[in-house]
Amino acid sequence: MNLDLSHLHHVIVKQIILNGYAPSIETLSKIFQRSNEDVIQCLKDLEEYHGVVLHPKTSEVWAIHPFSSSPTNFWVKSQQGQWWGNCAWCSLGIAAIIKKDVTITTTLGGEDKQIKFEIKNGELITDRPLFIHFPIAMKNAWDNVIFTCSVMQIFSSDTEIVDWCLRHNFCKGDVQPMENIWNFAKVWYGNHLCEDWKKWTSEQAKLIFEQFNLVSDIWEISSTKSRF
Repeated sequence: MNLDLSHLHHVIVKQIILNGYAPSIETLSKIFQRSNEDVIQCLKDLEEYHGVVLHPKTSEVWAIHPFSSSPTNFWVKSQQGQWWGNCAWCSLGIAAIIKKDVTITTTLGGEDKQIKFEIKNGELITDRPLFIHFPIAMKNAWDNVIFTCSVMQIFSSDTEIVDWCLRHNFCKGDVQPMENIWNFAKVWYGNHLCEDWKKWTSEQAKLIFEQFNLVSDIWEISSTKSRF
């Protein structure tokens, strides 16, 4: 198997789905039959491409969206496996990639009120209206993408979001019904398990945003050929 960005991305995502955790550099070296140094360089190239997030000290996989290899506030469970999602959007993205029924467990605003909701037969099932808050502008998302994901939380009302922002000193960003982000996630993550996966360009990302009416200032990015 060629050690290139698309194949490396495919193998990491597939291994996480199968095993519940990211493959180590050593494991990737055996899969690709290449040296650890070659694998690390390709991982760094993939990170530069915004296809993975590496631990800064070890170059092991920290996150490969929508999956996290360390604990988060979003636990996604199916009959086939269970995983951490990086954020509310990512937890829906996991369901979109595996195309199986899942139960997602989280807490409102990352605080103490636990909730569960389901994706069943491709449909979002909740016992109440739910909303996702996006406080970080997408043009700045990759400045510190782990932090960006950490604050994409779920709420049950706009009032909760306003109170949360005051309590934690955040500016209110864009608020979207979870149903819209579920439909968006199916498109956004629809190619993530493909062997010929390519990262969306900023131009492509902008068009997908617009398709789901994600048009507030939070979602504003330049239309370029660079990868989002």
